[in-house]
Amino acid sequence: MLAGIVGYGVYLPLYRIKIAELARVWGRKPDVEIEEKSVAGPDEDTTTMAVEAARNALKRAGINPKDIGAVYVGSESPPYAVKPTATIVAEAVEATPETTAADYEFACKAGTAALQACVGLVTSGQIKYGMAIGSDSAQCRPGDPLEFTAAAGAACYIVGSSSNEWVASIEGFYSYTTDTPDFWRREGKPYPSHGGRFTGKPAYFKHVLAAAQGLMRKLNLTPQDFDYVVLHQPNFKYPLQAATELGFPPEKVLPGLVVKHIGNTYSASSLIGLAYVLDQARVDQRILLVSYGSGAGSDAFSIKTTENLESKKPLAPSVEYYLKRRVLVDYGIYSKLKYLGG
Repeated sequence: MLAGIVGYGVYLPLYRIKIAELARVWGRKPDVEIEEKSVAGPDEDTTTMAVEAARNALKRAGINPKDIGAVYVGSESPPYAVKPTATIVAEAVEATPETTAADYEFACKAGTAALQACVGLVTSGQIKYGMAIGSDSAQCRPGDPLEFTAAAGAACYIVGSSSNEWVASIEGFYSYTTDTPDFWRREGKPYPSHGGRFTGKPAYFKHVLAAAQGLMRKLNLTPQDFDYVVLHQPNFKYPLQAATELGFPPEKVLPGLVVKHIGNTYSASSLIGLAYVLDQARVDQRILLVSYGSGAGSDAFSIKTTENLESKKPLAPSVEYYLKRRVLVDYGIYSKLKYLGG
């Protein structure tokens, strides 16, 4: 691979709601082991969060935004049914009008699909830098089990070809995709439907395990070669169980598990987990990243940190900064923010 991460950034909304508050309202005990989740504010949506994450990534990258040749935004909750989010982000960060821009949709792995596209364009020499974003304010029907996890947040990664600028190299990626309808939303329907327990073994575990195992075979690597593993985080126990089945001990998974504090941020989920690990990682450490998107598919990446990481970490707010920057709301305020548009 001739591509690496030159900058990364995240954004989390200020507002949180305790899962215990959701359980109180609906008289239900959720089996998700999550403490609270993030909630978009009255003036926030997928686009505004994507812009904030992109600006943070640019701070770390230290590049001229005019040199960005591609802006791709992955999401399943865009503010417009017909109108790209990527064009708004590109203009907001002052990228050149000659930039290719597009929105990606593949449930919770749309952000990593955008990352793959940027890697391909950079590696082939078509562009100098590519910007890949995962951003969601996840949709859920009030009282549905999804409401206990569906959250809001964004993460952005800028990919470039010059190894002198990389905070981490991208050693390779591997995807595994099937037609597994575990989660969907029909046109005109405000909330998604899901297959309950069907979303587990035939969906999440089958694809995450296959993608991770395929990548390790492709690169001739084993779990012992990785210092960290970041898997898509729909809840707390799925990524831990999948990592165990892959042969990773919990201590390689826990540093990237932010779901307990913010919920499932969908397209941003695994990418925020990766940023959390990058905030903690040292030089020459290898990270396994595996996303998952319903429908269904997974993208796996092998990422290795460089000596540039330490100097670039402080240039933008960390994930920890956003975890600590929080205001708790009750269900009344939450429902106003989420279902009544603020």
